[in-house]
Amino acid sequence: MSVSLTVMTFNLHEDQAEDSPNSWEKRKDLCISVITNYSPMILCTQQGVKTQLDYLQQCLPGYGQFGISRKGSQDASDEHCTIFYDKEKVELLEGGTFWLSESPSVPGSMSWGAAAPCIATWATFQLKGIEPPGFSFQIVNTNMDEFSPRARRRSALLTWQHIASLPPSLPVVYCGGFNTQKESTTGRFLLGRSREHGVVGDMRDTWPNARVRKNHSLIHTYHGFKGDKQGALEFFKLILRALCLCWDRQTQDLHVDWILFRGRSLIPVLCEVVNDNIDGNYPSSHYPIFSEFMLPRSVRLLEPPPTQEENPVAV
Repeated sequence: MSVSLTVMTFNLHEDQAEDSPNSWEKRKDLCISVITNYSPMILCTQQGVKTQLDYLQQCLPGYGQFGISRKGSQDASDEHCTIFYDKEKVELLEGGTFWLSESPSVPGSMSWGAAAPCIATWATFQLKGIEPPGFSFQIVNTNMDEFSPRARRRSALLTWQHIASLPPSLPVVYCGGFNTQKESTTGRFLLGRSREHGVVGDMRDTWPNARVRKNHSLIHTYHGFKGDKQGALEFFKLILRALCLCWDRQTQDLHVDWILFRGRSLIPVLCEVVNDNIDGNYPSSHYPIFSEFMLPRSVRLLEPPPTQEENPVAV
């Protein structure tokens, strides 16, 4: 049987006051519903604080989690970029965190005009229950600075340098909240369309490369709890962008939440903007993104042992 890797990136949005219509208390069960409906092998969350992450762990006992806060392991109350993983399907081999700054090993460090500390959490996993054994991959999960384009460019370069240092045979999925669009200098660098400090990125974008795309009419992933209700100004911007001569297959969206990948062994077959809601109430101010990658045919699921009925014992 063919084997697939499923990944979801999900900006949880920081908790708000209890009387807010979008407080965590009012949307936490919808978050759980979305996750369990899609059952990703890997779930990358951003902007989650300890109370939110603890609730996810409580309701998702089949998942393990890895990650520390952007202020370091000594301050667990701040925002995290946590990676949840299906313990039945994958094994965590190693992982770490670096800060998107000129001092990547210093907790809480900031550079390049960033408004707050930003991090990248990475983890290497090995698939369980397959033959031949040993198929590994790395996940990199981030949430970039919201205000400084320079911080995002340099953060992208720093993270890509980490990815480029890995063995070429190790597939990588790089996802999270980039707080910019793919035609920006950050996106163009990562997708190999422009240079940053003399080098060019080599990531690929799952969204335009997937065989099947769902909810492609939702060109925004950030919606501010409003769903797909776009105002006249946003519609006018879309019309102008559609008329722009530089509009092409790689920029046919205004997503700020991305799933990028690197490696020939990952074949994107599905990418979906997840707009699940209950009566117009949404789990987050961002739509989650869900992707499925097929692995090479040489990677197969182990056949389950025959049951007693299938292999009766002769008497």
